[in-house]
Amino acid sequence: MIDWKVSRRAVLAGMAAAPFVPGFARAAGVGGVTRIDPALDAIVDANAPIEVLSTGFQWAEGPVWVKNGDYLLFSDVPKNVIWKWDGKATTKFLEPSGLAGPIPKGVREAGANGLAIDAMGRLIMADSGTRCVAAVDLKTKKKTILADKYDGKRFSSCNDVAIHSNGTIYFTDPPYGFTDGDTSPLKEQPFNGVYRLAPDGEVHLIENRLTRPNGVTLSPDQQWLYVTISDPARPEILKYPLDIEGGASDEPTVFAEMRADVAAKKPGLPDGIKVAKNGTVFSSGPGGIHVYTPGGKLLGVISTGKACANCAFGEDGKTLFLTSSDMIAKVRLKIGGW
Repeated sequence: MIDWKVSRRAVLAGMAAAPFVPGFARAAGVGGVTRIDPALDAIVDANAPIEVLSTGFQWAEGPVWVKNGDYLLFSDVPKNVIWKWDGKATTKFLEPSGLAGPIPKGVREAGANGLAIDAMGRLIMADSGTRCVAAVDLKTKKKTILADKYDGKRFSSCNDVAIHSNGTIYFTDPPYGFTDGDTSPLKEQPFNGVYRLAPDGEVHLIENRLTRPNGVTLSPDQQWLYVTISDPARPEILKYPLDIEGGASDEPTVFAEMRADVAAKKPGLPDGIKVAKNGTVFSSGPGGIHVYTPGGKLLGVISTGKACANCAFGEDGKTLFLTSSDMIAKVRLKIGGW
């Protein structure tokens, strides 16, 4: 078992923190695509190159493509920075990305984590350091807190976000932002939750039984909510049925599990997750980004050779961007992500 008081970044990445000197690499290739089932050929070419775009980050996370501007935003959570990649260079977009001012004792991850773009064009963030879900105007960079409490208690360290077409925001709240995890004196919630923030501003609890809820996303028809569990004792992807208003209407089912890969000590755990418009699921896991059919059959793995925290569709929708430990990379797909 992992001692959760140890940084999960070190556990996932299996590496010491490198000097922080972000760089831009042209056409540098890493890793590869492992074909487990021939059906993968319709999703991504097994010989598709994985191109490194930028390196030197402490822990890259939360990628999102901004269509109105054609650029990628991603987080470096420990460094408290959101970066921008525009196809030519990687530059700072927002610093601090999360908690502003002195970092209190006991806070390990002060920056923003998961990112999304809502129907109004705002950047919606799971702000780990500020312990909230927030909206940022992309032009003025003004931040507005949308929710920071449930049942009168502060969230721990909001981790990932997904947005329904009706404006509902789904998010997870594990204790990764605390140095002492579940035992932190800063922790107010008695569980690690999965929530939905309704358009009227009310926060509803979806799940309180998971040890480490992490990535969250929706199916293309918005009838299902996917949640990853980054616990090596239960490395699973769960699937929750949603009602017409976006509420979880029944018990979840296990969409996929990764115990064999954890046992093989491959780098990474279930973390960020995205679903393409045809229902293909791309989820980080031990060894890289796992590619599944809508029914949960594993087709293959896209690997950079390091732990992958998250992924996002971008450019024309057929590029999959990967946040992988200290780097940003991309691979071309045969299907559209949007």
